[in-house]
Amino acid sequence: MMKISSNYYYYYYYYYYYYYYFAILLILPSDAQLSSTFYDSTCPDALSTIRTSIRQAVTNEQRMAASLVRLHFHDCFVQGCDASILLDDTTGERVALQNNNSVRGFEVVEAAKQAVESICPGVVSCADVLAVAARDATVAVGGSSWTVNLGRRDSPAAATRALAESDLPRFTDPLPTLISNFENKNLSERDLVALSGSHTIGQARCVTFRDRIYGNESIDPDFAIKRRRNCPESGGNDNLAPLDEVTPNVFDNNYFRNLQSLRGLLESDQVLLSDEPTRSIVLEYIDNPDRFDSDFGAAMIKMGDIEPLTGGSGLIRSTCGSTLLENRLSIYLSYHTL
Repeated sequence: MMKISSNYYYYYYYYYYYYYYFAILLILPSDAQLSSTFYDSTCPDALSTIRTSIRQAVTNEQRMAASLVRLHFHDCFVQGCDASILLDDTTGERVALQNNNSVRGFEVVEAAKQAVESICPGVVSCADVLAVAARDATVAVGGSSWTVNLGRRDSPAAATRALAESDLPRFTDPLPTLISNFENKNLSERDLVALSGSHTIGQARCVTFRDRIYGNESIDPDFAIKRRRNCPESGGNDNLAPLDEVTPNVFDNNYFRNLQSLRGLLESDQVLLSDEPTRSIVLEYIDNPDRFDSDFGAAMIKMGDIEPLTGGSGLIRSTCGSTLLENRLSIYLSYHTL
């Protein structure tokens, strides 16, 4: 009879215990609240460390600012702001239609997380690193700052692809669908318009705006012709175009001016001007860029409060791409063989 080593039993019970433990954590109620001072005593240099890392990343590639804001948005809208989108899962939310071959910036968040881990191991969550990264990336390209509430914990598992495809907005969504989608997350029409204003930076893939530049009537003809040069009717799906052709790397209110000129790149952008109540907000932001700045910060704070894991819920990952269980198992297995 084959003898089973003691290491096998160690591995089995270790694995069983942590999955059971995580399951319990996920259902425990928590009354803990997010706070901007959450790490003041446990990791006082966390925010400055993240800021330095993000500034360098945006300096290296200005497009990264938009990518980090979008990554935070796509995390919060699916299962709450729990860094689940950062998990390297090939079957979950990362492969949803709205994310696949599109969301990026994972390595930048990981670098910021590891910089924090080097001074305060096991203290700051990946969810908080991502929330702060989105703020610091915005500031790095000229946007106004806002106070980030902290104290989120990380999900031990990625959300499902089905949930992501259900909860995330699509670039073809009509205005009523967008409003309903945001209302489901306790975000108002003003929040919708303000957060859409993040498209004042970044780029979009041809596949996301092809239908708009071929046959859509609510578009400036010269703009459509210009965009067609790098976005053929077939092929070239990953060819990029700036979401704001005027100042693509500066966080300002030109995005809304583009909508007024029928030069919104995505259909889900241009529809904001099509009807009330969003139309009047777009026009307000054109005339009052300071109001846009303040509303954007307020909307980011509200979005960052969507269903966070706090207190005894969730966990603190040591690396953002894998769970604590996987981290510890890999360490264990590197020293033991079954």
